[in-house]
Amino acid sequence: MIAIVGLGNIGDSYANTYHNMGFMVLDRFAKNNGLVFSKNKFNGMVAEGMVNNEKVILLKPSTYMNLSGESVSKMVSMLKLDLKNLIVVYDDIDLPVGVLRLRASGSAGTHNGMRNIVAKLNSTEFCRLRVGIGRDERLNLADFVLSHVSKQNMEVLDVAFDKACVALEDFIKNKGDITKVVINN
Repeated sequence: MIAIVGLGNIGDSYANTYHNMGFMVLDRFAKNNGLVFSKNKFNGMVAEGMVNNEKVILLKPSTYMNLSGESVSKMVSMLKLDLKNLIVVYDDIDLPVGVLRLRASGSAGTHNGMRNIVAKLNSTEFCRLRVGIGRDERLNLADFVLSHVSKQNMEVLDVAFDKACVALEDFIKNKGDITKVVINN
């Protein structure tokens, strides 16, 4: 089983904000693969099904961003999931808009949602797919990540979402081996 977690904040007021990149990628991935977020489990919304002949679970935590680890750790524990089969998708202000980065492990950096996941799992040894959102230096960080994505940036991110979905399908097909996943930025 492969688990894909998308980070974001629940509620209409947070839809289409920079901090919801993980939710947006998972929504696109679910749509592309005929999966539906219809279950409320692990303190989040869940979609399950088969992708590339592999059982897949998608999770959008409903704990709000800074407590995402509560949802993710609950899922990992209840499913007895090997962390090599977990990938977390989230926004990154340190990457230009639309640039994707895939890593097998690493620190949480400045991202509070990832910090909480790392703390709750007591590990940095899980994959992550970061979606670049850039940064508007005129706004403080919280105001920027909670602001709505501009039309111009959404056009760039729309292409990035498609690339992210291909990368996630490769991740599944290769059973978590990211050395076989290619991202063309």
